[in-house]
Amino acid sequence: MSGHSKWASIKHKKGALDAKRGKIFTKLIREITVAARQSGGKPEANPRLRLAIQRAKDSNMPADNIERGIKKGTGELEGVNYEEVFYEGYGPGGVAIMVDVLTDNKNRTTSEVRNIFSKRGGNMAGSGSVSWMFEKKGYIVINKTAIEEDRLMSIILEAGAEDMKSEETTYAITTQPADLDSVKKAIEDNKIAVESAEVTKVPKSTIRVVGEDAKKLLVLVDELEDNDDVQNVYGNFDIPDDILKEMENAS
Repeated sequence: MSGHSKWASIKHKKGALDAKRGKIFTKLIREITVAARQSGGKPEANPRLRLAIQRAKDSNMPADNIERGIKKGTGELEGVNYEEVFYEGYGPGGVAIMVDVLTDNKNRTTSEVRNIFSKRGGNMAGSGSVSWMFEKKGYIVINKTAIEEDRLMSIILEAGAEDMKSEETTYAITTQPADLDSVKKAIEDNKIAVESAEVTKVPKSTIRVVGEDAKKLLVLVDELEDNDDVQNVYGNFDIPDDILKEMENAS
């Protein structure tokens, strides 16, 4: 879990920088549109949409943009029809990688993703090759300075969380996807700041990756995430802090 927690924190900070550049808005609008198309435009009845809207607000997306995204999903406004696609593959060090995509042109995106894998020392694999290594979970990160461990544990277990791990500087809380909202609300009701909250794919175990393989792997993941059609990238890697910090500083 430690590898996932560290990488989640890095991605959260990187996402904040992307938000300042407006880069993340395109991906958030796609997620809002697809969520609304699948399960309706009312956030209170659509957990996926509710989470997407919260992420958009956290990134300071204007309310008008959010509303347009919802209306494109419900058909009130004309919009592009995005297809959900999931790719699986391997990166440097034998790391398992999953890529979630929303695209209006599957052939184009498949070619682009395959090219990134190939160019950066990885390779795409068939459906089911690595997906069994991951579990879909609600995932919440809390900074350790915000609260004592025992008190936080009591709050989250009462709210329905599955587990909590104490990492170097954070607490990593896992829930069933359907319980993410209620656990997050319980935390916030106790005036505890949430560093990040998302439905993600958590690896059942991690692979320690060091040296050049670690750096190559981070470049691969970064290029995948930089693709406009890619919504999320997941991996079962655990990389030393010094390399992660080097990557973070270079962002």
